[in-house]
Amino acid sequence: MAEFDKPHIDITTRVIPRPYQASRQKMGGGAAPRIRAQHGARLQAEMRAAFVEADDDRLEDDRLDHTDGVFLEVALRRGTNPIDTLERKRDKIRPGAVSTTNDNEIRVALFVPDDARPVLENIIDEYINGDLNDRGAPPKRDKVEPIEAIRRARLETFWTDEPDALPQEAQDEIWWEVWCYAELADQVKDAAEAINCVVAESHYWLKFPESTVIPIRAIRVTIELLLFATAGISELRRASATPVFFIEADHADQTQWTENLAERVTWPAGDAPAVCLLDTGVNRAHILLEPAISTGDLLTVNADWGATDDTGHGTGMAGLALLGDLTPRLEDQSAINLQHRVESVKILPPDGFPANDPKSYGSITQSATSLAEINNAERKRVFCLAVTNDNVSGARATTWSSAIDQAAVGKMAGDEDGAPSRLFVVSAGNAPSEIDVNNILPADQLPIEDPSQAWNALSVGGYTNKTDIDDAGYIGWTAIADAGDLSPFTRTSVTWPQSRTAFKPDVVMEAGNRAISPAGTEALSLDSLALLTTGGNVDTQPLMPFAATSAASAQCARLATQLCATYPDFWPETIRALIVHSAEWTPKMLQEMDNAGGMTARQSFLRRYGHGVPDFSRAAASANNHLALIAQNSITPFKVEDGQKKFSDCHFYKLPWPKQLLEGIGDQDVRLKLTLSYFVEPNPGRFASIDAQRYQSFGLRFDLKRRLETEDDFIKRTNPKEREDPLGPGPKGGDNSGWKFGPNSVSAGSLHSDEWVGPAAALAARDLVCVKPVVGWWRQSAKNCRRTGRYALIATLSAPNMDIDLHTPIQVSVQNQVDVEIPF
Repeated sequence: MAEFDKPHIDITTRVIPRPYQASRQKMGGGAAPRIRAQHGARLQAEMRAAFVEADDDRLEDDRLDHTDGVFLEVALRRGTNPIDTLERKRDKIRPGAVSTTNDNEIRVALFVPDDARPVLENIIDEYINGDLNDRGAPPKRDKVEPIEAIRRARLETFWTDEPDALPQEAQDEIWWEVWCYAELADQVKDAAEAINCVVAESHYWLKFPESTVIPIRAIRVTIELLLFATAGISELRRASATPVFFIEADHADQTQWTENLAERVTWPAGDAPAVCLLDTGVNRAHILLEPAISTGDLLTVNADWGATDDTGHGTGMAGLALLGDLTPRLEDQSAINLQHRVESVKILPPDGFPANDPKSYGSITQSATSLAEINNAERKRVFCLAVTNDNVSGARATTWSSAIDQAAVGKMAGDEDGAPSRLFVVSAGNAPSEIDVNNILPADQLPIEDPSQAWNALSVGGYTNKTDIDDAGYIGWTAIADAGDLSPFTRTSVTWPQSRTAFKPDVVMEAGNRAISPAGTEALSLDSLALLTTGGNVDTQPLMPFAATSAASAQCARLATQLCATYPDFWPETIRALIVHSAEWTPKMLQEMDNAGGMTARQSFLRRYGHGVPDFSRAAASANNHLALIAQNSITPFKVEDGQKKFSDCHFYKLPWPKQLLEGIGDQDVRLKLTLSYFVEPNPGRFASIDAQRYQSFGLRFDLKRRLETEDDFIKRTNPKEREDPLGPGPKGGDNSGWKFGPNSVSAGSLHSDEWVGPAAALAARDLVCVKPVVGWWRQSAKNCRRTGRYALIATLSAPNMDIDLHTPIQVSVQNQVDVEIPF
């Protein structure tokens, strides 16, 4: 978008000829015809000039595909109704932002489709040259005479906030409230992401009958590009919502807001899936919790502790697990339909009781799991654990992490053969909240804490989009982390041994930010940089700030349970795969990846940010240009043959790519994303810390047929038994470039995800995926060698920068396809 450096007439200084002003009501006689012609001709010339300027801008900036239309700025005289004067629904001419200038003119942003330009030309021409009616008035008088001026729209045209709040410099960066036409909100989001804007998670969007408000962080010049390229934005304001406004309010106001929100919620059924919090208990007396937490669902591992919350932590977790960050929920007036509940098992003692022995947390966690299931055996649930073993690195399996892995795969004490698997969401652990800036260590030097190294758990770290500070008394303080970067509260697994430990965290979610003093010496956790949730002390503070990886894990458990409600037939392994598959890195993270170099260097990136920020809409739905194929299957990885323990099954999936379509796209890039998720039975013996194959019962890997590889060669390469010499080298397979991380970076743990990006024509021939076993301790045991495991595989083909229909040809192919299983 070119900056506004072209000559134009400023509407705030334009003077309408006095004779015209004096004769508005009697255009039919005297000097009126001349004045009418002058006024109409001037508007006509201004409009044509504005069209030319807008067209020139579209030619100068090709970073986005511009819409087939332009915006005008129309100045109306005071008292004019913009809708009656300017809107023409049939021609899709629509007014947007409306504001008042210092001269009391009404300023309107008017979108005009390219093919509707003649409509406006005809209206003005008819006004100038048409016959007067019986009262001496020209035709289209009500459409033309209220217009004082027409010009090409500027960013200021859309600004409806205080004038002083508008950034003045092209590189000034803020959070913008981008008010979109409701039906075009996703189009605006996609365009914003394409030009590396930071787009708030959909949970933070506000939805009104005709508008959707999306918080977007960008510099002014980028917002200008987005504004004029998409035509989906009606107005702009400065985003200013933080928890401070609600937290600093008195109890009566907080109560009124929570009651208003409670009235807008459709509460879940008693048999709905639940987030089961393993924490400090929950105070269900809160109006936003009571309808979704039954008294019978408040449990404790020690009857002497009671089941209610004594610290507020569990109650804060419950609010986020049920409703997410309350700040946007209290701002809007939209209805909320909850499809999941909350359960609580208290695993931490209240004040006055001895602390738990850290060595007992494995058995405590499994006991809490059993309590919840005995209490309601039929309910689907996701377990959420935001308790970690302080300063105990997760670089090796512990009794606690192994107990979680055991419970997840359905093999803990008391589980019968064939017991269902379980999904655990575990926080990565928090960085120390140092006040002295000199004592703050980077996240890469703070290893993720026990038990979040559990292979089968969904481990959650923290990132943040919260950068605006409006706490009283902290003028000049700035956020430590930039929007889209790691939260200062989180930890990473960068220091873990690269080849022997799972890549953790799996994903990151909003964990809040911290602030640094103007002198750069002091760091604090401020309310405005936190999330807002339900307060444990309902009588004094029903709303409270909440942050760190506890907040991140509660939100991720919410997402997982929402998916369980949406897809009741999906396994826990599949829900975990969906969440990871839906994750995307922020522009800040992607910039770091681009600077990381090759695939080996990117291993540290994966141990820092995981697979990015997950999203419910991406996990739950497939658009025409972003289609997911999901398989749930069982596999027998090993067998005994002729007295020898060998590999058994290998699964092949024919990907139903529309080959002719992809070949027609040619050299334009498309993206294939593959995610494989399964749960292992742990064996945390003495060798497990140095040999991952001694810890896992079995492992799986995926492989993709290469471009110049025949199906026969692909099968021989992945399956030694298909070769003439099983012990000899298989076919090389040819070029396998294009992967973000490569096979070495997805070889640890029980969750593997990678992306291939390359020319569409090259992908057309890569249409076969193999899921094959690798060694695990089951193979060493005759008793376990014939056992079966489960897995979920997700493949996504996307063409994000092209408007093409991939869905229809793939859907037709899927209906005529059967999965292929070939003995290994």
